[in-house]
Amino acid sequence: MAERQIRICGIAGIPEIVPGDNLSERIVAALRKRSGAPPRLEPGSIFVIAQKVVSKAEGRLLRLDSVIPSPEAELWAERFHKDPRMVQAVLGETRRVVRMDRGVLIVETRHGFVCANGGVDASNAPAGTVVLLPEDPDASADRLRRELETALDCAVAVIISDTFGRPWRQGLTNVALGVSGLSPLIDYRGKVDSYGRSLHATVLAVADELAAAAELVMGKTLGIPVALIEGFGYEPASGSGKDLIRPPDEDLFR
Repeated sequence: MAERQIRICGIAGIPEIVPGDNLSERIVAALRKRSGAPPRLEPGSIFVIAQKVVSKAEGRLLRLDSVIPSPEAELWAERFHKDPRMVQAVLGETRRVVRMDRGVLIVETRHGFVCANGGVDASNAPAGTVVLLPEDPDASADRLRRELETALDCAVAVIISDTFGRPWRQGLTNVALGVSGLSPLIDYRGKVDSYGRSLHATVLAVADELAAAAELVMGKTLGIPVALIEGFGYEPASGSGKDLIRPPDEDLFR
């Protein structure tokens, strides 16, 4: 069996993104600056793009001085010494509160993601401002894929990634919020392992794995919001980040 070699590189040189910026143009310009010529990519290359720059380009910024805290937000903030406006910003993005304990807010967002603070983040944001998740990460990924394919004259896939915690393991990892151009899951059920045994429950979250791998070159403090993955063989498909959300009737912990 031939070796699989996957190449992952961070795309440096993308300037600070502000509302209204054309993010795909910024990415292509950075690629052109790196190569010194019109960039030539392998068909099937994958762009992993940090959620924060997508949100910024789409204007998903919230000024805290515009937020009026609810009584619930005021009570929670007082109890755990939080900014009530920040708490209210989280509640405003929330479909369901999963857990409010020890100063931690775990919620289910309107998209269906279960995460800390509903994805609301003050890091790498202008003072007094927080960044919200994109309204529709899959639609954002699909638009960026189409724009990049037109600009680069090459079939690509796009993953919009964000950093999530995990309930039973220490540390954070990147996951896929929005997906376009590939299936986020690889289903091995019905195939056989190296000993000839049939697989019954093996479905890999490949979009999450690609997002996590890309974070290794993007980092949190490097100022590199986009990574390019080449050499990962996949069949083009109309995937969706929603496919990664476990349905409530399959969730043993809900």
